[in-house]
Amino acid sequence: MKIKTANTKQSKSSFLKSLGPGFLLAGAAIGVSHLVQSTRAGADYGFILIWVLVIACATKYPFLEFGPRYAAATGNHLITGYKKLGVFPYWIFIVITIGTMFIIQAAVTIVTAGLAERLFNFGWSPFLWSFIILVCCIALLIIGKYPGLDKSMKIIVTFLTLATLGAVVMAFGAGTTEKALSTPHPSLWTTASLGFIIAFMGWMPIPIDASVWHSIWTKEKSKQTNHKSSIKEAFTDFNIGYLSASFIGLLFLILGALVMFGSGTSFSSNSVEFSSQLVELYGKTLGFWSTPIISIAAFITLLSTTLTVTDAFPRVISELLNPETNKVQNEKKKWKDYKIGIFVIPLLSLCILFFLSGSFIFLIDFATGLSFLSAPFLAYFNYKLVTGNHLKKEDQPTKAYRIFSLICLGLLSVFTLVYLYYILFL
Repeated sequence: MKIKTANTKQSKSSFLKSLGPGFLLAGAAIGVSHLVQSTRAGADYGFILIWVLVIACATKYPFLEFGPRYAAATGNHLITGYKKLGVFPYWIFIVITIGTMFIIQAAVTIVTAGLAERLFNFGWSPFLWSFIILVCCIALLIIGKYPGLDKSMKIIVTFLTLATLGAVVMAFGAGTTEKALSTPHPSLWTTASLGFIIAFMGWMPIPIDASVWHSIWTKEKSKQTNHKSSIKEAFTDFNIGYLSASFIGLLFLILGALVMFGSGTSFSSNSVEFSSQLVELYGKTLGFWSTPIISIAAFITLLSTTLTVTDAFPRVISELLNPETNKVQNEKKKWKDYKIGIFVIPLLSLCILFFLSGSFIFLIDFATGLSFLSAPFLAYFNYKLVTGNHLKKEDQPTKAYRIFSLICLGLLSVFTLVYLYYILFL
C-alpha cells in the first residue's frame, strides 16, 4: 500500500514539474484573435461562426501538439528538427519568423496599451503605454527568467478563464439570448464575409509556427526542473493550454453574440478603438457595475499575449544563432543573445508604432497572410518530424491520429487555396 502511495505521489510530482509550457501557449494564443476577432465574429454573425472556430482549432491541433511531442521525445526543439529535414524547411521558418515577429510584437503591444488606458484612465498616449508595458515585460523576463514567466502565466490564464466565464454567465443572465438566436445573420458568401472568415481562421487560436515556441518552452522547462517530460506528460500539458485557449475563444464569440449581435452598433476597424467600444457596450448591456470586470479581463487577455510574445521571439532568435549543443559555453551565449533580442525586438516594434502607424493595418494583413500561407508547409514539416525516423516508434502518433492529421493537413491546404483565390481574384 505504501509503495502504491509513493508511486502516486511521484507520478503527481513528475506531472507538476512538466506543467507550464501549455499555459505559455495559451497566454500567447489568447490575444487579438480572441478579444477582437472572436468577439467580432459573434457581434457580426451571431452563433453561426462557432463551426468556423471549431474547425480552425481542430485543424491546427495535431501540428501544434507535435512541437512538445518532438521536444519530449528527443530533448531538442523543432528548429533543430527543421534543420535535419533540410535547407528548405529551415529557411521557410526563418523567413516566417523575421517577416512576422516585429509586426506581431507591435500589434499585441499597441492593443494592450489601448486597454491599459481604458482601464486606468491616466491620459497617457498609446505609444507611452506601449513603452511602459514592454519595459515591465522585459524586466519580468530578465529578472524572473523562465520560472518567473512560467508562474505568471499560470496565474494569468487561470484568472482570465474565470473572468471570461463570469462575463458569459452575466451575459446569459441579461436576457439577450432569445434576441441573439432570432436575429437573422448576414450571408457568409459575400466578399467581406469570406475575407473576415479567412482572417478569423488564420490566427485562431494561434499560428502553427507557435509549435516551435512550445517546443523551446518544453525543453527549457525540463532544464529548469531537471525533469525530462514524458510524451504523456507533454501531451497532457499541451491539452490543458490548447483547450483553454480554444475554450476562451468560444467564450468571447458567445459574448459577442449575446451582447452585440443585432445591436446596430458600427464597430471601428481599429483594434484599440474596438476594444474601448467593446467594454462600453458590455457596460450598457450588462450594467455599468460589470465594466471593471470586462476591462480587467480584456486587459489581461492582451497582456498575457504581449508577455509571452516578448519572451518567444528572442528565444527563437537565440536558438537560431546557437545550434543545440550540450556545451555550457553555448548556454551562456544563448542567454546573452536572448538578452540582446529582448531589447532589440521590442525597440524595433516601437519604431514601427512610431513611424509606420499609418500603414499598420497593411502590416497586420501582411503578417496574417504570411502565417496563413505558411500553415500547410509548417504542418507538413511537423508531421514529417514525428512520423519519420527522427522519433522512436513508441513515441510516434498512432495510425488513427496520423489519419486525422492528414485530414487536417488537407483542410489547411484547401483553406490556403481559398485564401489565395480571395487575394488574387476577389
